Amino acid sequence: MSKMKQTGELGTEFWNDSCDPEQLSEAISHGAVGATSNPVIVSTVVQNHLDRWQQRIDSLVSTNPEDSEVEIAWRLIAEVGAEAAQLLYPIYERSQGRKGRLSIQVNPTHYRNPRKMVEQAREISKVAPNLAIKAPVTAEGIRAMEEMTASGISVTATVSFTVPQALASAEAIERGLERAAAGGFDPQRMSPSVVIMVGRLDDQLKRVMQRDRISVDPGILEWAGIAVMKKLYRIFCERGYRSKLLAAAYRNPMQWSELAGGKLILTLPYKWWKQFNASSYEVVSRIDEPVEPKILQSLYDNFPDFRRAYDEEGMQIPDFVHFGATVHTLKQFISGYYQLLELIRERMLTAE
Repeated sequence: MSKMKQTGELGTEFWNDSCDPEQLSEAISHGAVGATSNPVIVSTVVQNHLDRWQQRIDSLVSTNPEDSEVEIAWRLIAEVGAEAAQLLYPIYERSQGRKGRLSIQVNPTHYRNPRKMVEQAREISKVAPNLAIKAPVTAEGIRAMEEMTASGISVTATVSFTVPQALASAEAIERGLERAAAGGFDPQRMSPSVVIMVGRLDDQLKRVMQRDRISVDPGILEWAGIAVMKKLYRIFCERGYRSKLLAAAYRNPMQWSELAGGKLILTLPYKWWKQFNASSYEVVSRIDEPVEPKILQSLYDNFPDFRRAYDEEGMQIPDFVHFGATVHTLKQFISGYYQLLELIRERMLTAE
């Protein structure tokens, strides 16, 4: 049994962190029960299979002569997503909607506009029945996630790195689930999740360490995201939130091995889960093993951003959009989205 299948046997869901159909098919054979997408990932899928998708872009341009590159981009995102969702659909059916989801992101440029996020989520959700819609954990994104959930849409709270962000998202989703039930939707067939981008929190502290010339053992920075996830897992279990925690943005093997055993989701990039499968790591439940106190204390003493990330009251909701990891990630997502638009614009201008 592969390491990924062993991870699933412990009750921890394995997702492929891409909607690339070839990668996803292989991941499903190793126990994957979900996948993720965003404009950056779609751009990568197109670049990796350029011959196929260039032809499809040209066809979309030809058959939709009045569409802008933005409209063509979202038609393309929908087509790539629909193919991945179809691969996952048998899992979705067998689990009665609890697994087998493709998580697909709203336009990252809409992070300040809850109305636009909700409107787009309702459109995207028509692409396939087994989608979860991602929105960023900003103040506006949290409002949007509650409305999406109330409309019967399974959501994924993304661009999230901290305990305060995860708890605010979980509470909004709970409110949305109550409203969904009152509106006639079955919450049992919904599967919301709350992301912690574990590696991106580590990245933020590494940037701060270099910027502020903080002298600590750099090895402790590999534990920051893990510490946040372990604390949140305990809180989620105690409070009975119906959303699942989802760990993303991998930077080291411990972000898999230390979280195995939890009733949560690990969305692993293709190269990472292939590496884990080939490793000598023993797959055992470590989710309840605490981070060493001396590591936690050093992070807490030296990094105000870690205190903001780790303490339940470390930030208030209006602060989320200004957190360093949020700023960095939104810039990357928006930049990746515009790269996809540029790729499509190039085909529009050169197609015969």
